[in-house]
Amino acid sequence: MDLPDGGVVFPCLIIPLTLEKLRGPHASVPHNPLLAEPMYLTKYIERMGTGIRDMIDRCRKAGLREPEIRIDAESFVLTIWRNIGKPVAHDKAHDVLTETERKIVLACAGQAKSATQLLEQLGYASRTGNFKKAMARLLDELELIIRTLPDAPHSRNQ
Repeated sequence: MDLPDGGVVFPCLIIPLTLEKLRGPHASVPHNPLLAEPMYLTKYIERMGTGIRDMIDRCRKAGLREPEIRIDAESFVLTIWRNIGKPVAHDKAHDVLTETERKIVLACAGQAKSATQLLEQLGYASRTGNFKKAMARLLDELELIIRTLPDAPHSRNQ
């Protein structure tokens, strides 16, 4: 639900956590474990209880207000604030992708791929400078793709 002052509200079922615990490390309590398990295994979600902290960090990095979390009746409500009425540059949205970058993004759509799988799918025999440059730009500058192992960026399983 959109709010007139720029917020977007996400009502969620209440879980056995306090508001303070939600902001720090905590156990994950999925609403539907039967749905959460396959989503975790395909790397669409995580299960370590870091989602709220990630949202707070991403809002800070985007220059937005910290999300508001409150308990309302039988639910907790998360409000993510937008920049309304302020001109914001959207450079990333207007960046033109190279052909290699476009192919990498399309290849990654829907499932995680290793660098070796990407090379094979794009028809490269080895990691060329063009491939390395495209990957670096997509990962670090544009943030259009993410590493499968963020804590081990140089892992051979990446």
